[in-house]
Amino acid sequence: MGQARAGWIAGTVAGVLVAAGAITYAVAEDGGSGVEPPAADSADAGFARDMAVHHQQAVEMSYIVRDRTDDADVRRLAYDIAQTQANQRGMMLGWLDLWGLPKVSSKPPMSWMDMGDMPSKGKGSLMPGMATDSEMEKLGRLNGEQAEIFFLQLMTAHHQGGIHMAEGCVERCSVGVEKQLARGMVQGQESDIRLMADMLEDRGATAEPDA
Repeated sequence: MGQARAGWIAGTVAGVLVAAGAITYAVAEDGGSGVEPPAADSADAGFARDMAVHHQQAVEMSYIVRDRTDDADVRRLAYDIAQTQANQRGMMLGWLDLWGLPKVSSKPPMSWMDMGDMPSKGKGSLMPGMATDSEMEKLGRLNGEQAEIFFLQLMTAHHQGGIHMAEGCVERCSVGVEKQLARGMVQGQESDIRLMADMLEDRGATAEPDA
């Protein structure tokens, strides 16, 4: 890796860490302003826990496809998604620590959105848009354009589910900075979906995987 590229990556990571620290500090300030931290069964806690899990799969998918293709555009998108969602995941887990709340709940995923009994789309699918175990395994077996297309299809569905969850937080969460992050997720993932639609079209594919 050249020094210029290494410096750019270091600068980007440093900027991400500064932003994460600022938002985490703002949440801490909310907690220190006389307002009680959210309850363990609140939408704030539920969103932070569930979206952290949701984001983790997006990070995993992104790193899988980066090893399965040489396409610069797909690799760049995957890197951006992995860095963004790993950073946001760290924020949400940090908030749970600040609030003194567990990172795992005894309630089913999505209970905070009254979707605890939602039917999963298959084994391994815990929340809206998440890939199943078999889909993750399939992605790991594909190469080249096939891997690119399947990744873009899976990530489009993943983002659509993430947007649904983030909009739920905007409606239900009470911590201002968390609602702000959720709004940013909606905007960022809608932008990604538009980009991925163009990338799929370039490859003669649509967002729906072949049966």
